[in-house]
Amino acid sequence: MTSRFPGAARTLVPTVAWYLGASGVTNLLWETAQLPFYSIWRTGSAGAKAFALLHCTAGDVMIAGATLLVAVLLLGARMWPRERYLPVAAVAIAAGLLYTVFSEWLNVYVRRSWAYDAAMPTLLVGGIPIGLAPLAQWLVVPVIAFAIAWRATLRNTGR
Repeated sequence: MTSRFPGAARTLVPTVAWYLGASGVTNLLWETAQLPFYSIWRTGSAGAKAFALLHCTAGDVMIAGATLLVAVLLLGARMWPRERYLPVAAVAIAAGLLYTVFSEWLNVYVRRSWAYDAAMPTLLVGGIPIGLAPLAQWLVVPVIAFAIAWRATLRNTGR
């Protein structure tokens, strides 16, 4: 069987690598910037803050990878990234936002794994105050990461 996009399968791994790499760097920057919106900023030691940054960034990259996988599988994007790049990105971003709402609710209000500082702006989602910083994170960071990955894909395929 001949592909309409020669070498499309060869673009998958580099695109995912670029996406996850860009996601890791931008999430680390975002996590660092939003740390003052959490109580650990006032109460945690330098070691606890460093661990939180690394732990949260690693979790962010895992979420980015999982939401990308879900989006590709849901959309049946067999030729991704050469086909259906934007729909897959949109579904992955939406899945990341949904997971963020769930995770913030679970970890702030149920498990109490972390707490917002009074400085954290919140948005009521289903009557529950969810941090605006993590919501914005899952809008902004994936858009940047998908843009970087797409640009690298185009550059690597000579387009």
